[in-house]
Amino acid sequence: MSHRTSRISRTGRGRFGRKRSVPPPLTDIPGQVHSALAVDLPDEDLTEDLTDALELYVMGSKPRCEEAEYLELMEDAIDRIARES
Repeated sequence: MSHRTSRISRTGRGRFGRKRSVPPPLTDIPGQVHSALAVDLPDEDLTEDLTDALELYVMGSKPRCEEAEYLELMEDAIDRIARES
């Protein structure tokens, strides 16, 4: 009779033979935040440095509701980078 010591095999595979997923390391927080913003914002609204994007933004260049949403997204992203870095 074989004796099983663990449900997880020593080969790095789980109980049903599937590989266990390992979350990616959180080393590039600014890159991750920038990528997330790129999904929601057009290219012309996004620069490599988010602080520069805010400084270069011309108030009133968007409709009021879009402008408020844009500014909030950018400030939240900058805060997240500062918190997690």
